[in-house]
Amino acid sequence: MHCGACGGVGPGTILAAIPGERFTNQFLVAMPGMSDPNFAQTVTLVCDHGPQGALGIVINRPLGMTLGEVFGQLGLDATHSRVASDPVLQGGPVQTDRGFVLHTPGPTWDSTLAVSEGLHLTTSRDIVDALARGEGPSDALFALGYAGWGAGQLEEEVAQNAWLTVPADARMVLGKQLEQRWQAAG
Repeated sequence: MHCGACGGVGPGTILAAIPGERFTNQFLVAMPGMSDPNFAQTVTLVCDHGPQGALGIVINRPLGMTLGEVFGQLGLDATHSRVASDPVLQGGPVQTDRGFVLHTPGPTWDSTLAVSEGLHLTTSRDIVDALARGEGPSDALFALGYAGWGAGQLEEEVAQNAWLTVPADARMVLGKQLEQRWQAAG
């Protein structure tokens, strides 16, 4: 897995989301009139937002596969995994072959972005290996792909009322009620 948003930083580096950036650690709740099928009735956690654009993970769209299936495709033994039955989410339409793990803080991973004090985003393989072994963060959400916006694009979409913005809640991100997140966030 590769972290395009992390800029290729070295192992063990935790990047802090830029304080004061408007939408970092916010939920984007798709308004009922959202016509883009990639985002209709979605809740997206904005993980990073700066002058170059924004990166987010859709947190309520299951792909119809489990994390155990991903472990199998990667050749990992998931006998002791606590999360093998968890659903894999469609994190967004960009780089859908890349894995993104939203999780509680804990051990240092090779490529992690601190979204908030209580929520991190990791894109390196070491966290996937740990989750398969039954180790790793106590709470995690696995998504394939991400949502991305160019410079000024997200601000324009919010100004056009495509999205409702609300403060993110780590409990909703890591909770199990996927189908209820859109209603609960809005």
